[in-house]
Amino acid sequence: MPIYEYKCADCGIEFEELVFNRDECPPCPGCKSESTGKLISACKFKTGGADSGDTGTSAPTTSSSSSACAGCSGGDCSSCG
Repeated sequence: MPIYEYKCADCGIEFEELVFNRDECPPCPGCKSESTGKLISACKFKTGGADSGDTGTSAPTTSSSSSACAGCSGGDCSSCG
């Protein structure tokens, strides 16, 4: 059961709601209006790895060799040196 983010068209409040039906739009908790819509949210996930504290948000490292940096894995971004 995912938690979705919504915004009320009448009062502008943004809120989160646990919903059972993904097409359901709950009423606004502030003004009780039925004019709510689902927001597009950024997702975040964590992958397993050697460092359990790694969130995947570290800055890319620069490299003086021709190998790829950690940011692009292809050796062709602005951080690659």
